[in-house]
Amino acid sequence: MDAIRNPFAPGAGTPPPELAGRDDLRTSIQVALERARIGRPAKSAMLVGLRGVGKTVLLDRIRGDAEAAGIHTVRIEAPEGRSLPALLAPQLRQALLRLSQVAAARDLAVRGLRALAGFASKLKVTFGDIEVGMDYAPEPGLADNGDLEHDLQALFEQVGLAAKAAGTALAVFIDELQYVEEAQLAALITAMHRTEQRQLPVVLVGAGLPQLRGRLGNAKSYAERLFDFPTIGPLAPQAARRAIEKPLADEGVRIAPEALEQILAVTQGYAYFLQQWGSHTWRAASVSPITADDVATASTTAVAALDESFFRVRFDRLTPKEKKYLRAMAEIGPGPHRSGDIAACYGAIVTSLAPVRSALITKGMVWSPNHGDTAFTVPMFDEFMKRTMPGDAWR
Repeated sequence: MDAIRNPFAPGAGTPPPELAGRDDLRTSIQVALERARIGRPAKSAMLVGLRGVGKTVLLDRIRGDAEAAGIHTVRIEAPEGRSLPALLAPQLRQALLRLSQVAAARDLAVRGLRALAGFASKLKVTFGDIEVGMDYAPEPGLADNGDLEHDLQALFEQVGLAAKAAGTALAVFIDELQYVEEAQLAALITAMHRTEQRQLPVVLVGAGLPQLRGRLGNAKSYAERLFDFPTIGPLAPQAARRAIEKPLADEGVRIAPEALEQILAVTQGYAYFLQQWGSHTWRAASVSPITADDVATASTTAVAALDESFFRVRFDRLTPKEKKYLRAMAEIGPGPHRSGDIAACYGAIVTSLAPVRSALITKGMVWSPNHGDTAFTVPMFDEFMKRTMPGDAWR
């Protein structure tokens, strides 16, 4: 096989050659955006799922769909340690500058830029990381109270009014939303609630780990009525097959049925793992059709690559206590697990491990599907923990 022609794309947010199994969701969000554009009620969406299911890829593809339809978009990623106002302000400035080029929206877009100037200048005292260009002087009394919840609401209203005047909509895409602090999430929810009440064409499409749903609900009790929460999970078998078969067929390569089933079994349909196994299987094969022996050979290198990148980068962020907690989870299986069972395996009482569990949730390593349950946010991480901390020495 020609290594240069390898069609598969394992990477962080790297678009796969075939985005299979996500058409219905893309269509539903396209409908919401078009409804917003014409002033009809439209629910924003929060894409939730484990690591490696393709949330970032899907978020970017939906954004591409929106831009192709003439919807204005902004996109941010919410890393740990950055404030939401600091991330939003430069992107909203760019959106308002673009809207100001539309004659019908110019005055409202300029007023939005004045609101942004007041927003940034007053909130910089609270959020020192805000850095944004000032194109116009602030308008006194507009988004300048110094209170995030009130000011973000006023700012989003101005952006929505400008988008409405321009005959378009603004779609705000935010990845890794689970890292945003609760008070800032509450302000974002309030701002979106206000734009919905005023039927302004602003739609939020967020993505995050499964705990995002609970964090939004804690921030504002009405969040679950304001947003749809589509779960992004492993691909269904038919879609997973297509994700492997079509890129191969496009290169004139076939795969034996038993080889394909082997890939589906080992990857469990997770989008990132499908790309890893596809890529390594291509490298392992010498001729078409690809055989089960090729997949078996590729599995060794694929697991090693995952261990040194996808898994290792998360493992290296952990403290010794956190590693031991996850190793105890792995010892009793993929999960989810009751806190008491983990504590028994760890060799400690439940209450003493509460801070460790809380830190792991904050780092996005585990989540709680139900009260008292704990599950990995990274598929197959239990197997990795056993490989990297073998035997009983971890106890």
